[in-house]
Parts: sequence; C-alpha cells; structure tokens
Amino acid sequence: MPQPEQTRMFAEAAEAAQVVSRQLTANAARVQEAAERLRAFSPRAVVTCARGSSDHAATYAKYLIETQLGVLTASAAPSVGSVYRRPQQLSDVLYIAISQSGKSPDLLANVEHAKAAGALTLAFVNVEDSPLAEMADLVIPLQAGQELSVAATKSYIGSLTAILHLVAQWADNSRLKAVLNTLPDALAQAWTFDWSAAVEAFKPVNNLFVIGRGLGFGIAQEAALKLKETCGLHAEAFSAAEVKHGPMAIVGRDFPVLVISQQDETQAGTDELVSEFRQRGARVLVADESEQTDSLPVVRGAHPVVAPILAIQSFYRMANALSIARGYHPDEPPHLNKVTETV
Repeated sequence: MPQPEQTRMFAEAAEAAQVVSRQLTANAARVQEAAERLRAFSPRAVVTCARGSSDHAATYAKYLIETQLGVLTASAAPSVGSVYRRPQQLSDVLYIAISQSGKSPDLLANVEHAKAAGALTLAFVNVEDSPLAEMADLVIPLQAGQELSVAATKSYIGSLTAILHLVAQWADNSRLKAVLNTLPDALAQAWTFDWSAAVEAFKPVNNLFVIGRGLGFGIAQEAALKLKETCGLHAEAFSAAEVKHGPMAIVGRDFPVLVISQQDETQAGTDELVSEFRQRGARVLVADESEQTDSLPVVRGAHPVVAPILAIQSFYRMANALSIARGYHPDEPPHLNKVTETV
C-alpha cells in the first residue's frame, strides 16, 4: 500500500492550482468570444448534459448561472436522447455538455440531437481533439492535461473554474473576474490544509451524509462520489434543506456527517442544521470559517462562488489519505475504469 503522497490521485489533485492558472491564460480569448456569442444569442434556458463528476460540475453550473444571470438551467437525462430517442424542444436553448474524455456515446448522441433541435451547443472538455469537441458549436478546454487516476480531481476543479470563467465573462461581472484571478493562489493554500480530523472520524464508519446547499451542493455530490470510489464508504449527498424531508430520520448518536458551506444566503440555514445534528449526538465535521470544535480549515474570506471549489481541493487530499487509512488504493478502485462509456 503506498503512502498518501505517492498516489496518482495525490499528484494530480496537487496540480489543480497550476491547471487553473494555465486555463485562465490559455482560454481568455476563447471564453471572451463565447461570452459575446452567448450575450447575442440570449438563450431562453440552459440545459446541461453530463455524468459522474462532470454532472456534479453541472450542478454547480446550475446555481451559478441562475444566481448570476437569472437564466433557467436544468439537467438533461441522457437516456432520453440516447436510449428513448425522444426529441426535445430545444430551440433558443444553450446546451452544455461537460466531459473529461469527450467520447461517451450517450453524451454525443444528446449533443447531436440538441443541435438538430436548434440548440446552441457548448462543450467543456479536457480532450481537445475528442468527438465532443469536434461536434460542439463552442468549445472551452479544461486544460487539465492527462489525468491517469481513475478518480477525477484536477479535471473536476478545471470544469468548475472553466464554468465560472465563462459566467463571469457572460455576465460581465467585474467582481467575479477579480475573484477568478485569485483562484490559483487560493487553491495552493487550500491544498495545504490539515483535514486529518476527518480521516480519524471517517476511518471506522460505513455510512455518512455529505451536506451542501446552493453553490456548494454540487461539491457535496462530488465528495460523496469520491468517498464511494476511493474509500468504500456509502456516502450520500443531500442539500441542507432536502435532508430534512425524510433522510434526517436516520441521523442519531455518532452518525457521521460532513458539511461543506459557504458564506452566502444559505449559511444561516446550514448552521441551524448543524446545530440540530449535534443536538442529536451526530458526529459532525464542518468545512467553514467558524474555527469551532470539529471545524475543518478553509480559505478565509473566500467569495461564495469559489469557496466550494477551494473546499473540494482540501477534501481531495483528505480523501486520498482516508482511502489508504481504510486499506484501499485510491488509484485502483474496484470495478471502475478511467473512461466510462455509456449508451
């Protein structure tokens, strides 16, 4: 079993700051052109299409686009186009596909159907010469470089930051543009944080909840997936609001919960939920700025649109260590391949 610093997952996640720095520079002209086209196109809605970690990035995109641009954004069910083959009414819609490899058949089928239905298609994709990149009307590369670890890390962060880059330009929001420029240094700082308390808390458990809300919900989804993939943990992601509609019934003494929050309009409700969990005796770890007992360190003062991105960077280092502590190898999750091609 390797040491935590010897895994591909560790090495690739550690590259995230460099990826984002390279991405912001290399994509500047392309993103500006795409933003100008989107302002001219003025879509009536946005539809996202993705699976796995890329779909969690799409969740982030939904909250970001709706809060910053006020454009309704929904996730497509890929099977509707690839298996059921039912055409959708997509004229005047921006159709966003997100993928690391850019070659899954179901994703390609849906983008093809979207173009035929009159949508403007845009791909966030890591492999620039992939079928998806060739098919889409607009392409924004993730610039993550080759990713060998089965568990996506730097490509996921690259997806989030590429989405943020586009939205900042599309909205012509000077504050978001300024925040983007601070991301590489902030990611480098987030990578250094000690989340070993989470390793100790989650090493002996079999189930846990990961909680987020709003801009942080897609990051909670990603964290839960990585805990399944690399640590053999049955982790489920819930919105801080949705968890109260049934799932909270199983939270009792010593039930493990990881909460990822950001300082925005969702903060008060998330804090109330944490208090309720703790009153039940749950073992709650919170990634926030409170510095209370069971708090995990985060970059202080981070803008709410980037705080979740920084949190997942710290999480990746912890998940890599937790995987090894639990007797797993994060680069060799059972029954999984790096590229999953579904129909």
